[in-house]
Amino acid sequence: FMIIIPAIDIKDGRCVRLRQGRMDDETIFSEDPVAVAARWVDEGAKRIHLVDLDGALDGAPRNFDIVKEIAANHPNIPIQIGGGIRDEDTVQNYLNAGVQYVIIGTRAITAPHVVKDLCLEFPGHIIVGLDAKDGKVAVDGWSKLSHHDVIDMAQHFESDGVASIVFTDISRDGMMQGVNVESTVELAASIRIPVIASGGVTDRGDIERLCATDEEGIVGIVVGRALYEGTIDLAEAQSIANCQQAG
Repeated sequence: FMIIIPAIDIKDGRCVRLRQGRMDDETIFSEDPVAVAARWVDEGAKRIHLVDLDGALDGAPRNFDIVKEIAANHPNIPIQIGGGIRDEDTVQNYLNAGVQYVIIGTRAITAPHVVKDLCLEFPGHIIVGLDAKDGKVAVDGWSKLSHHDVIDMAQHFESDGVASIVFTDISRDGMMQGVNVESTVELAASIRIPVIASGGVTDRGDIERLCATDEEGIVGIVVGRALYEGTIDLAEAQSIANCQQAG
């Protein structure tokens, strides 16, 4: 069934949200990401999505201690982390810290062989994050559009052995404009591994639309700004997902 996954984006040690990935367009929601994680777990989160924004910029982890503390506090909740993960050592360090999944983003596109190596080394723990606009993959914090087709890349990573794909429509992320259901369903239908939807989830209508699709491959929805601005209630969203999937 489909789970609602709260997103915690960490920048300078704080919990923030960006609009369309722009580092200069941030809203600070909390000075304490560890407390934010505890809040979402208290409200029933079954998985947490963390992003090290400073790490994404620098190409190496910058908020590792915060991530480690969140994982240590919630050993029974799977944590997935993205941002600045470029090599085996970083993956190993995160897994040692109690993180369940690491998300490879830009590096998956610029050096695809790395994904295959990581999947062999850490089977079941590697997720690829595909950020797309108009069916093409974006890289480097969304500053560049590549010529790669999203579905081609997803099929390639599926054969490499990734656990799932986090798919973000970047034209909508952080803009509170609604999720791109059509693109997400199209991607999920083209691969056998699970897809986690992300980007633009604004209100319960988005949850309902995603859950109403017959595409069984969509297993989760990452929700960020909408949770922090209160346009989605986590417990309510999860119960909508449960009911629709059961029905």
